[in-house]
Amino acid sequence: MGKKITEKNNFYYLTTALILLLVSSSLDQVLHITWLDKIMQGITLLTFAVCLMSLRFDSGWYRFLLSLAVVWIGLVIVKELFDFKQTDVAMLVLMLSFFFGTFKSIMRQILFTGSIDNNKVVGSLALFLLLGLMWAITYLLILEFSPESFTGLEAKDWGDNFSNAAYFSFVTLTTLGYGDISPISPFAQVIVYLEATAGVFYMAIVVASLVGASQNSQENNDG
Repeated sequence: MGKKITEKNNFYYLTTALILLLVSSSLDQVLHITWLDKIMQGITLLTFAVCLMSLRFDSGWYRFLLSLAVVWIGLVIVKELFDFKQTDVAMLVLMLSFFFGTFKSIMRQILFTGSIDNNKVVGSLALFLLLGLMWAITYLLILEFSPESFTGLEAKDWGDNFSNAAYFSFVTLTTLGYGDISPISPFAQVIVYLEATAGVFYMAIVVASLVGASQNSQENNDG
């Protein structure tokens, strides 16, 4: 990867930022150090920044994602100053919207433009990570309104619960189903099996699209 984010390497940076977000959230759970919460917020902001820099080539989505990031920063400040409970739900909704917008922008760049290269293959991994993150945030939102929706997943501050929700989300997305966390309420059960379905179809649709685009590119080069 080069030092500057370009259209040739942007998905390397974005994928690395998403992995860093997931790893840092797990460390926050293990070490139980108060100031790690601040670091977690900083890493989340860094992830937003890298996403924005990586997607600035898609100008329409870039402006939309930038506005979401600015509002999210404002909510972080409000929470620090006043500790309003309502800011948690608002922050989760904004994060969900941000990751969804990032997902759509990456999907457009990978599946509908140009030939397939290593950068786009790495971008397909970023799409998978974003799927897991979006469902993790959805589970956190469910807990905000229905704390008894899951066994093995306690209702507490979403920052403290992020790693557990992400773990459950990726276990579901990959259809591993360990069973240590399970949905109880009917709505939570629907969301969970929808994620499992999305994981199966992701592998079929995205991989098939990448292979098809690669074959078309090869045929054009041969022609």
